Amino acid sequence: MFSGFGIRAACAVVLAMSLAACGRNGSAQPAAAAAAIPVTTQVVQTTAWNDTLQALGTAKARESVTLTAKVSEIVQEVHFESGQDVSAGERLITLKGDAQQAALVQAQATYLEADQLYRRQKELADQQLVARSALDTQLALRNTAEARVRQMRAEIGDRSVRAPFSGVLGIRQVSPGSLITPTTVIATLDDISRMYVDFQVPEAALASVGIGNTVTATAAAYPGRQFEGTVQTIDARIDPGTRAVTVRAEFPNPDRDLRPGMLMDVRLFRPERQALVIPEIAVVQVGRDLFVYRVKADGSVEQAPVSAGVRREGKVEITQGIAVGERIVVDGTGKLRPGVKVAEAEPRPRNGNGAGKAPQPARQG
Repeated sequence: MFSGFGIRAACAVVLAMSLAACGRNGSAQPAAAAAAIPVTTQVVQTTAWNDTLQALGTAKARESVTLTAKVSEIVQEVHFESGQDVSAGERLITLKGDAQQAALVQAQATYLEADQLYRRQKELADQQLVARSALDTQLALRNTAEARVRQMRAEIGDRSVRAPFSGVLGIRQVSPGSLITPTTVIATLDDISRMYVDFQVPEAALASVGIGNTVTATAAAYPGRQFEGTVQTIDARIDPGTRAVTVRAEFPNPDRDLRPGMLMDVRLFRPERQALVIPEIAVVQVGRDLFVYRVKADGSVEQAPVSAGVRREGKVEITQGIAVGERIVVDGTGKLRPGVKVAEAEPRPRNGNGAGKAPQPARQG
């Protein structure tokens, strides 16, 4: 028979074992729950995507010329001011030409005399009173006099510098009374109603560039502003040194904000296509290797090596490594390792006391 002390001891042992078992069973679920790391995931899908090519270019006027004179002469009159808008054919400066004017009057008189003499001899030749050879000689003298008149008019015309096209003039470089030569710069003239920007495109991307492609450009002078244009011309030759081709884009410039010589940051949008695009924060880079965390059917994650294409506005194109329909971790990759289980994180509250704050762990006594 058991003594009273033995019975009490046996009951204490059984009770202790029961309490231990209960403690183990009760803590199993919290431990399992704590093992699942809260993350944000996303199912990979295709979306419309048009990648861009980025390059630097210099703005150029649609038409641009440095105005000079054809002859060396004294400036008689200046008909423009710096920065003035002019029309095609408008006179800009007049050079002195007194000698040419006098020579023109003389040439015109010589021509009139030769022409009258030719007409008289032609009447006599028709009556067979003058030899035909004499009439031919007089015709040659008349034509020579006429050519001299045209020459003098051309020389006088060279003493007026006119705008070859409509545009805006630069800073005036001459004044009345100054002596200019054919190398003297009078002013610059630019048609800036539309602007050209030439930039380089790699040979490998040539097949995806076409006339009419959309182009955007930014300039340091206008922060936050984008200028929109289109591809107008693709050079017929590829530079063998750089293995790139020159592309010319045309930009409307009604406000004349773009000026020749501006450095432009150009982005060329290639034709739209379907691509796998994910948030850029989902891609983890270790050295030169890129990977994403792919969620498996059992809730654990694995590293999936990927190849990335173009990045733009916080998104990146994935060219290989994952497929449509697979679930990947977007936010929370910094606390993951292969094999751990994950769970979809609940959105954090944004209003009320303590909005956006993570719960603080309980202090252990």
